[in-house]
Amino acid sequence: MSTNKGRVAVVTGATSGIGFEVAKRLCSDGYTVILNGLHDDKGEEKIKELADHGFTAEYSGFDVTNEEAVSSSIKAIGEKYGKIDVLVNNAGGLGGRSRFEEMTTEFYKKVMALNLDSVFYASRAAIPFLKKGEHPTIINYTSNAAWNAGGPGAGIYGTSKAGVHAITRALAKDLAEYGIRVNAVSPGTIDTPFHAQIKSTKPEVFASWANNIMLGRLGQPEDVSGVVSFLASKDASFITAETIQIGGGQALGI
Repeated sequence: MSTNKGRVAVVTGATSGIGFEVAKRLCSDGYTVILNGLHDDKGEEKIKELADHGFTAEYSGFDVTNEEAVSSSIKAIGEKYGKIDVLVNNAGGLGGRSRFEEMTTEFYKKVMALNLDSVFYASRAAIPFLKKGEHPTIINYTSNAAWNAGGPGAGIYGTSKAGVHAITRALAKDLAEYGIRVNAVSPGTIDTPFHAQIKSTKPEVFASWANNIMLGRLGQPEDVSGVVSFLASKDASFITAETIQIGGGQALGI
């Protein structure tokens, strides 16, 4: 834990699911972690939960699709601590489903903003403070959908995640001269509240998803947080512009 004492990590979308697990893991690694979310009451609840474990964390409430809110909030964090060591662009989501013929421009913009614009806004705002960080790094989230274009109605989600895959490599090229590494993780099917509806209404369908995973089980949030912890660490100091699949072999199909 002592090796990361004084290091600062910002995790967007961190009040539930994978994001909270990542925040908790980074806290246990010794970071001071700033959790971002949309709902202040939930944010405060999660900060208390972490504090009860003796962890150092705080909450910063802002909408990752709001350029001004992202810029001002991350600037405030950077100025408070004098640096940012790790930025985890965890916030994102499917946003709903729509086939292209019926897709509204509003829906298109919403999904692109949630998954791609958010990465751009947060990364841009954090760069001046990452330059002051200790082996600084940005970690983004892409998806199998970036390669296979997503399932029915998820085409624009796949498109946005393909953008994240590309911007990860572009940022890595752009920031290498400053020693800032940029990588991405690509989680497969992870058992989180993201799948709560189908898990409760069609448990047999949910359970069957494991049949398409080589390792024969669904992922757990801890499976992702462990990889994020590694990518943020000094052990990964020679890794940049990479995307790590965390799906038990799901991307290959069986």
